[in-house]
Amino acid sequence: MDNQDFTNEELADCLDKGIEMLFFIEEDIFDRKDVQNVVFAIRRVQDVLRKGG
Repeated sequence: MDNQDFTNEELADCLDKGIEMLFFIEEDIFDRKDVQNVVFAIRRVQDVLRKGG
């Protein structure tokens, strides 16, 4: 992301791409549970952004 302004929907889409990227992390770099927690947190942020909050 650069310094431009994003709408909530654009930011949510960017976070969605980040979630997809997490599936390609090499094994044994991060604990699987930690990655799952990050995905869960990002999805909650996406939900808030899409609801306009």
